[in-house]
Amino acid sequence: MQGPALDHEVRTLAGAPRSLADYRGQVLLIVNTASQCGLTPQYHALEALHQRFRGRGFSVLGFPCNDFGAQEPGSPEEIQQFCATRFQINFPLFEKVKAKGDKSPLYRTLTEELPEGLRGEIKWNFTKFLVGKDGRVSHRFEPQIEPLAPEVMQAVERALSA
Repeated sequence: MQGPALDHEVRTLAGAPRSLADYRGQVLLIVNTASQCGLTPQYHALEALHQRFRGRGFSVLGFPCNDFGAQEPGSPEEIQQFCATRFQINFPLFEKVKAKGDKSPLYRTLTEELPEGLRGEIKWNFTKFLVGKDGRVSHRFEPQIEPLAPEVMQAVERALSA
């Protein structure tokens, strides 16, 4: 059965439509990103995590977001250029989302429709949601938790082994 995190149509940063259902059977880390945030260096660790586990059916999915401190003001082209040249990002990047206020459908699901302990308002950039092979969110990691932190690595390993 497809989980609620996969029940969304999104657009790539280049503007092409993409169904998150295409990722069914994979483990995903969905992250709201920003290019001008104090946490922007987490892009390095997100790419390292992506590279480490991608051969086992894992992907980071980046969703630029300008909701917190207006720290993602760029156009899709500027975001792509920044991520490619500054951080050599190879994981998929999507069009900007609204993670608060009039939320994008994916972020409405992540903040309002998940079980207790996972749902709740996004506090800042680089909030991470781990989605299992079944499409269901199993973990939420707040912005200050580094992508290569032991708790994230262990959760990814468990999800890949499930």
